[in-house]
Amino acid sequence: MQSEVREILLEFQRSEITEHEIYKRLAQKTKGKNREVLEHIANDELGHYRVWKRHTGVEVPPNRFKVWFYLLVAKIFGLTFAIKMMEAAEKEAEEVYEKVREVIPNTDEILKDELRHENELIQMIDEEKIGYIGSMVLGLNDALVELTGTLAGLTFALRNTRIVGIAGVITGIAASLSMAASEYLSRKSEAEEKSPAKAAFYTGVAYVITVMFLVMPYFIFTHYMAALGLTIFNVILIILLFTFFVSVVKSLSFRKLFIEMVTISLGVAIISFLIGWGARIMLGVEID
Repeated sequence: MQSEVREILLEFQRSEITEHEIYKRLAQKTKGKNREVLEHIANDELGHYRVWKRHTGVEVPPNRFKVWFYLLVAKIFGLTFAIKMMEAAEKEAEEVYEKVREVIPNTDEILKDELRHENELIQMIDEEKIGYIGSMVLGLNDALVELTGTLAGLTFALRNTRIVGIAGVITGIAASLSMAASEYLSRKSEAEEKSPAKAAFYTGVAYVITVMFLVMPYFIFTHYMAALGLTIFNVILIILLFTFFVSVVKSLSFRKLFIEMVTISLGVAIISFLIGWGARIMLGVEID
């Protein structure tokens, strides 16, 4: 066997035993149908490991860091997110299979198993918060657009960070309650399977968390431009993290979604900033 092919097989072997360990541990932390499917996939990964082992003739330990990393990701962001990330990384490995097809006759069979894994995972995942992503997106988007615009306008109109911060908190909390109530009534009127109360909860929580991140700089800085600058940075950071999360679990284009959300949020902020500047000049508002 060529040394290059052997190195590739050892990498495959290490990848399979690592994923076996990850799926096995995820299964131990899961209940119901999800656990059964994860255990089945863990066994398949072990079978693939043994196929590669027959050709390399050596034992390969799992990548402990990778196991720890995905278990941590699953704990923080949920089972769906962790599995989607792992499957995305596995797709990259599929291209390397081409190099060993002529040497290992089982390659096509293993590749089919890997593809079947992904389809099974997509169908079997039943995480509550994933089902309410629409509600979280609604709360987060509305908070980003509405509050970013409000803060930008008030910043240039008032130029007092403490007053702008207090106004932002009051506006944000009132708006979050309004959005949660609207989402509750909307879901109830549509008679969907998802709970209207839970949809309202996820909308409200996403809104309030976003409000806290956006308003925080106004209680840290005394200079209004420094506060606004950090708020804009927080806006981009929130959009970056949430867009990455949604793009992974929903298999959407990260770039397209990120650009769209940033453009809308910052566009509204610029328009509101100009409105605040104009209001300050026309009304002669002076607050120290």
